[in-house]
This record gives sequence, C-alpha cells and structure tokens, in this order.
Amino acid sequence: MAAPSFLTPLIDMMFPPRCPLCGEPLAEQGGLCLDCWTQLAIPGEPACTLCQRPLPDRVAQAAPDGKPVCAPCMADPPRHEGIAAATLYNPVSRKLVLQFKHGRRIALAGLLGQMMAARLPRLEGEWLLVPVPLHRWRLWQRGYNQSALLAARLARATGQRLVVDGLVRKRRTPSLGGLNRRARATALQGAIAPNPQRQEMLAGANVLLVDDVLTSGATTDACLRALRRARVARVRIVCFARVLDEALDDAKSVDTAVWHE
Repeated sequence: MAAPSFLTPLIDMMFPPRCPLCGEPLAEQGGLCLDCWTQLAIPGEPACTLCQRPLPDRVAQAAPDGKPVCAPCMADPPRHEGIAAATLYNPVSRKLVLQFKHGRRIALAGLLGQMMAARLPRLEGEWLLVPVPLHRWRLWQRGYNQSALLAARLARATGQRLVVDGLVRKRRTPSLGGLNRRARATALQGAIAPNPQRQEMLAGANVLLVDDVLTSGATTDACLRALRRARVARVRIVCFARVLDEALDDAKSVDTAVWHE
C-alpha cells in the first residue's frame, strides 16, 4: 500500500530517492535513472504473436492476418495465447530481478509491476491473475513469493481479480540451471497442481499467469498443464523479463540465482 501523499516530503527527507541500480539521485521514489532506464531492453515490434520472439520485417509482413508466428511456435504450438514481457533479459533487468527476488527489495514490485502492466494487451472481459507458486518451505525461507507480489500490483493496475493460491507447488524442486529441456520437465513432473479449493473459480476462467522471469519455459509449461487440468478457458503469460538466447547474447549468462525459484 502506498504511503499517503502528505507523507511524501518526510519520506524523501529520511530516504532520499535514488536509483535502485546505481544509486543516482532521483526526483521521486520508485523509478530508475535515465542511464539505467536506457540500458533496459524493451521488446519491440515486429514479434511473434504467441511468444514475443523478435522477427524480421519481411516475416511479419508476410503474415496474412497481421499476426506473425515464429517457426518454433509453428513447429510446437504453445499451450497459451501469448506472452507479455516488460523487458528482455539483460544485465540491467537481471540486477533488478536479483534485488527483488533475493535481495528483499520488495518495494521494487511497484516499478516492475507497472512496467509489466504497460505491456499487457487490452483485456476483454474478466481475467484471473494467478502467480507461479512457490513451495511452502521456499516461501518460508524467502518470506514472500515474488510472483505473487507482482500479480498483486497487476491486479491493482488492471482491476482484475487476484487469485494468489490458484496453483500450488506440491513438492520442492531443484534449481533448473544446467539441466536440459527434458531434465527440467522431469524435475517439474507433478510438482505443480491446481488448488482444489479454487477449482470452481478456475473452471472456464481466463487466466493471466504471472512470473518474474520466463527462462526455458519449463515452469510455465508445468503451470499451463495444471491450469488445463482445472479446465480454464484461456491463458496468457505476463512476466518482467523474457530470456531469449537468439535475441540477446547476455541471456546465455542466466545464473543459478535466477533459476532458483
């Protein structure tokens, strides 16, 4: 919850606004300095309608319906209706994620959530915001689910309903860093399930699945399978950072801390 506006001068005096990445003084709380902002990689157009992978102009122009789809999505159609990512994964977005996820800088949820909301397409009808779940022991260790904090911000920005416990993680899973695609899927087999207490709410619903970083897609796929078992109608994915190896060389440096949910 934001502090009352009349307290802003007092807060600024006690905690002068600074860029969370470089410490540069800012005019107000909750943003980035111009230099750090310009170093973020914001997904551009044209891009794949389903996965947001950047596409050459000639490929996009050849799409008969104006909705281009990349070759990987044609070969293996995703189980969702699209991805909305605030940024592409690079050193700057990585630093923001690590501060938020492991540095206990939970106030960054406001900035990250605002950027995610700006990338959402217009939502027709009612949607449920469902975060990627943490296992209870990891939640106890960290003290918060970073995806749930982002989902709460998106619910506030969009006016859609937050279902923080729509999915549950039934068992702990190891870090997925260093594992190939098949091993990641095996590690997550049966780990994520729909919450039986939310089954009636999920059935037939439109769902925005919320995560901080979309890496290989293994966790997302596990969540999608669980949501399909709950008989949801539609699923879109929204995240802060999207890892695309072919889009950014820096994506190859995704470290264990980011993989470790």
